[in-house]
Amino acid sequence: MTEINGEVIAINGPIVTVQLPGVRNGEQVRVGQLALMGEVIRLDGEKATVQVYESTESLRPGDFAHALGHPLSVELGPGLMGKIFDGVQRPLDKIFAESGDYIARGLNIDPLARDTLWDFIPNNHLSLNTQVAPGTFLGQVQETPSIKHPILVPSNCQGELVELAHAGKYSIEQIVAKVKQDKGEIVPIRLFHRWPVRTPRPYQNRDHAVLPLLTGQRILDTFFPLLKGGKGAVPGPFGAGKTMLQQQIARWANADIVIYVGCGERGNELVDILESFPELTDPHTGRSLMERTLLIANTSNMPVVAREASIYVGVTIAEYYRDLGYDVVMVADSTSRWAEALREVGGRLGQMPVEEGYPAYLASRLAAFYERAGRVTTLGGKKASVTLIGAVSPPGGDFSEPVTSHTKEIVQTFWALSKELADARHYPSIDWNDSFSDYVNTAQQWWAENIDSHWQAYRHEALNLLAQADELARIVNLVGPEALSSAQRWVLEGATLIREGVLQQSAVDEVDSFCSPEKQMLLLSLMLQIYHQGVTLIEASVPVEQLSDLAILARARRIKSELSSQEIDKLRDFEQEIRAAFDKIRV
Repeated sequence: MTEINGEVIAINGPIVTVQLPGVRNGEQVRVGQLALMGEVIRLDGEKATVQVYESTESLRPGDFAHALGHPLSVELGPGLMGKIFDGVQRPLDKIFAESGDYIARGLNIDPLARDTLWDFIPNNHLSLNTQVAPGTFLGQVQETPSIKHPILVPSNCQGELVELAHAGKYSIEQIVAKVKQDKGEIVPIRLFHRWPVRTPRPYQNRDHAVLPLLTGQRILDTFFPLLKGGKGAVPGPFGAGKTMLQQQIARWANADIVIYVGCGERGNELVDILESFPELTDPHTGRSLMERTLLIANTSNMPVVAREASIYVGVTIAEYYRDLGYDVVMVADSTSRWAEALREVGGRLGQMPVEEGYPAYLASRLAAFYERAGRVTTLGGKKASVTLIGAVSPPGGDFSEPVTSHTKEIVQTFWALSKELADARHYPSIDWNDSFSDYVNTAQQWWAENIDSHWQAYRHEALNLLAQADELARIVNLVGPEALSSAQRWVLEGATLIREGVLQQSAVDEVDSFCSPEKQMLLLSLMLQIYHQGVTLIEASVPVEQLSDLAILARARRIKSELSSQEIDKLRDFEQEIRAAFDKIRV
């Protein structure tokens, strides 16, 4: 498309007013001598308001401005996996090579390498002169040892296949196929294409199959499940263990692709992520986790407007890999910082602030983002999903603030982190009182068919036991344990078994870091069996002190770290030990 030229009129931080007749809303723009990247967000006649994704220092009225003829877009193709990008999809390794530790302004670097050659293997079942539609499989390249990258007909292309490249090495800019459309136009297809980040990618229909996102974390999978294609949130104050929980999800989740968007978090936290992720081993392949991971880094000291774009860049890439047939998990850390970027831009635009200064459209923007999650039938007929998990950082851990409260209304799984639990060294520090999952009744179908039909009943009983214990703990704090009956004191003991034997899980313990669904159910049922055995004996007037001193209780709390997910039979044998221990008291 033809580029439109104009000039800068006014500068207000990252918001720049330009004279650009004929420019369109959402179009990408470059301004100033350094050609700073920006995006049109408002039109007023021939004047356009542009949000610039880089610092506007030294920019002045009268500077050159020109529109590029396309919206803010990302490049999608082989070469994304294992890379680290900034908020507008510039590769950080190439930025470092060009400008060192600090990102120079005006850098225009291609996201995908042009000089890399990929081994393209064509689809031998596809003949020339046949009709192809969006999503038709043309061939594939091996992107990483863990990920095969199908090359598909783009969504806006349909017609007769007139050319298909032979097997060989190709750069992403070389043409590997040509399609003749109905009006006679020949459309060249390369290994990559561009897609506007604010436009959701198309699919055939939503697929409502029940497949839980299994993370190997007991409190997530068993108590507050998230489905593939679901929407989840992890709110929590600083120091509550958010980063470690995100790493555990990224490492162990039964997803094919993991995309982590560091959106406005502190630099030291993001550095920890960038350093630790490449060192993690993928437990499914034994290779580096980065072979199926992509990181987008946009720290709090980087341009605030790029923070707003980074979320959309991440979810567009997630949708692309979904369209290739993969199950994708995207973690956005954090949507609070993204919302702060909206607040700053809204303030500079003179928009009326509402709750705590946030713009009135905060809730709708959050909802539009989370609605891009889902399990779908792709244009190529495959079943695939995008699961979105948004980390939220409420100031002071206040869950009533606008971002957290709006997110809570939108998502269907809410993993609330507790600073009190973290201070007590209880990890993952997920508060079972504030957390919830709307997927429980749906997930019951999968658990009943594949693991245990008692899953929902056990889960419900354990949560009730924990709730009772919390009420009794308040009484103990007021008047002491002597005010409780033996049955009530045994409730406290049973809740402790659930907390320490099931909910607590060490990310650095090789045995306990991951827990299979079978082991999760067995551990939960064993703790409940101990509780039930004790209830029977207390009703028979056995002193609660005698039960609390049983060695089997301490062993039950440790068994999760002693037996791995592969030692299910040994874990079942532990049930006999429990019965034997309580039978001795009966005698």
